[in-house]
Amino acid sequence: MASRPDKAFRIADRRRPIFDGTGALLLGARWNSPGRRIIYAADTFAGAMLEILAHAGIGKLPPTHAWISIDIPPEVSVEQVAPDDLSGWNSEGSPEARRFGDTWYQERRSLILVVPSVVTSGLGRNLLINQDHPEFAALKSSRPRAVRWDARLFERFR
Repeated sequence: MASRPDKAFRIADRRRPIFDGTGALLLGARWNSPGRRIIYAADTFAGAMLEILAHAGIGKLPPTHAWISIDIPPEVSVEQVAPDDLSGWNSEGSPEARRFGDTWYQERRSLILVVPSVVTSGLGRNLLINQDHPEFAALKSSRPRAVRWDARLFERFR
């Protein structure tokens, strides 16, 4: 099992609060159904960028994206799921991953659930943060900073 993360990175549109799980609450995502306030982050800045590139599909440099880092103190609860621990986590729509994440959220087993990243074939990790967990206040995020995208990442869309 990979080491326990001590930091996470999140990129989002700075016109809304970045350290917030409203998007997952309203729309759901791979690891949760709608109705659950979960903040999705990555274990590296590059991983956070790849997640945005995989989901944005906007074809141009995103002018309003910002990033934050999130400090994870050693005393908060963390659960980890390795790629081999859950069959079907990377399938399209992934009902297995969604059921697992929904149960994790409902049971409040941990503040953070570390899961394999689909865009890195499970080599990188995403961190799901349960915004309604009693330990949530222990997390600290940096101030938002502008993402400096490399235009070459968007050349295929021109």
